Amino acid sequence: MAELVYRPVIGAALAMFKALDLKIDTQGSENIPRTGGAVLVSNHISYLDFIFTGLAALPQKRLVRFMAKESVFRHKISGPLMRGMKHIPVDRKQGEDAYQHALASLRSGEVIGVFPEATISQSFTLKSFKSGAARLAQEAGVPLIPMALWGTQRVWTKGRPRNFKRSHIPVTIRVGEPLEAPSDQYAGAITRRLREACQELLEAAQRAYPVRPKDASDTWWVPAHLGGTAPTPEQVKAAEAAG
Repeated sequence: MAELVYRPVIGAALAMFKALDLKIDTQGSENIPRTGGAVLVSNHISYLDFIFTGLAALPQKRLVRFMAKESVFRHKISGPLMRGMKHIPVDRKQGEDAYQHALASLRSGEVIGVFPEATISQSFTLKSFKSGAARLAQEAGVPLIPMALWGTQRVWTKGRPRNFKRSHIPVTIRVGEPLEAPSDQYAGAITRRLREACQELLEAAQRAYPVRPKDASDTWWVPAHLGGTAPTPEQVKAAEAAG
């Protein structure tokens, strides 16, 4: 029943991206298993990242069930769609129900999508990873699939207006090789390896990105350590603490 909702949503997203003439470059989709459970783990730089992460699984004919904050499920438009696609609501104050839901889905052979940074990175660098993805993979006995997105922040990100014009923005997606999550290993150590894999993929996506800022006014989407004017992680933390 869920696919009666999911597939039309995918079609609508693809039509929108075609209308915007986004240049989507995906490599590594073959690393997502065609059958069985897996935890798909990505960086988080845009409100649309779940769509692009899901697109990476389409060549393998997989539909990803994402863990997302509960408020999205309460929205009158997005709520019915999220529930219809069997995504998983997360109450950050009481996350155990979401964890058990995701665990059951993995054991039934689903691919679960997780953003272990929990929130959008406004510095466009990797934040620290929470250990939930590793613990899920360990308990379900499934692999972790690291991946990275780049360019999605130019379409719609936190603190910036949406760019839904026909802007020809490139989006680069890189999917890495599966990481095993043995049950006898410390989840923190697995999480560190997972973050390192995502960091390598992010750097590869950035190197492959086909455009550079047009001028000094267009450097907002480039991290400070790469010469851009995005806030540093320290500046983001200071602003969050002050606000």
